[in-house]
Amino acid sequence: MSRLALGRYSRYLSRLKPLPHLNHPLPFSSSAASSQDGAACHTGPPPIRVGLTESAGRAVFATRRIGCGDLIHTAKPVLTCPSLLSLDSVCYLCLKKLMGSPKFRDRGVSYCSQECQDNAKGFYDVETRGDWSSFVDYCRTHNFKYPLMVKRLSCMVISGALSADCLDILQPATLSSAMISKIEDGYGLLWNAFRKANFTEDDVAFLTKQWYTGILARIRINAFRIDLVGGSCGEDLLSLAAASVEGEGAVGHAVYMLPSFYNHDCDPNAHIFWLQNADARLMTLRDVEEGEELRICYIDASMGYEARQTLLSQGFGFCCNCLRCQSRD
Repeated sequence: MSRLALGRYSRYLSRLKPLPHLNHPLPFSSSAASSQDGAACHTGPPPIRVGLTESAGRAVFATRRIGCGDLIHTAKPVLTCPSLLSLDSVCYLCLKKLMGSPKFRDRGVSYCSQECQDNAKGFYDVETRGDWSSFVDYCRTHNFKYPLMVKRLSCMVISGALSADCLDILQPATLSSAMISKIEDGYGLLWNAFRKANFTEDDVAFLTKQWYTGILARIRINAFRIDLVGGSCGEDLLSLAAASVEGEGAVGHAVYMLPSFYNHDCDPNAHIFWLQNADARLMTLRDVEEGEELRICYIDASMGYEARQTLLSQGFGFCCNCLRCQSRD
């Protein structure tokens, strides 16, 4: 696949809006490109900064020239969750596929390593105290995936792994009245599961309807669908990016900090992809100059103009005015 084609056929889930305090350092786990990642070797922080634009709110800008195909940075997820269909085939924490890999079993779920099992122990100890059958049936019946992420986050908050306000920096989606009604059903099921598991009022004091709705709105518009490419970090990044566009290996969803600050473009200069697990990699699709904004594509950009506008408006709450859309391509 050509470099131009890579820019035209990417697909993502995310949504960004401005925050008033973005002049201060942002909490995210990321690292700069290194020689082993198949990119030019640079030390220090990632060659980017987060700033504000007049038209699109917050944005990510290059702090130096970045060559085509270079790795910009990596990012570890704040929150991951396997899909219901992938529960038996991926690591319960990092979402790595388990086919041909040693499995570490713990109370009905599998991990790719002892490290993942140890890192998940806190929230999974909380999770295994409850009966989630009604909540999972609700998610399966309505084909909901994001309430499952709220359930995991709730368990992580109770275990002390994360704070209840850890996603407050992310912009929430605007929810319809019909969606809010369905959300309230899920909230009741989640709340009842925790209380029936004999968690104290102090344990679940954060779990109000307002918190549940707000977190779900943030996850809904900032979660990335994880399509694993496979391969290794030593391979050509453009080839791996092409594989991520052409493959259909969705295993779950994850929420990140820094990748959620990238704005959308239907002809992007950057691309996000995943190799073996939910650790994200962002690379350039063409040369990017110092000071230039880095943008990714949130949707399948192979669609026509009208279809793209409809999906972005309904799914992300904005109408795209990028150069490609201005030409109605």
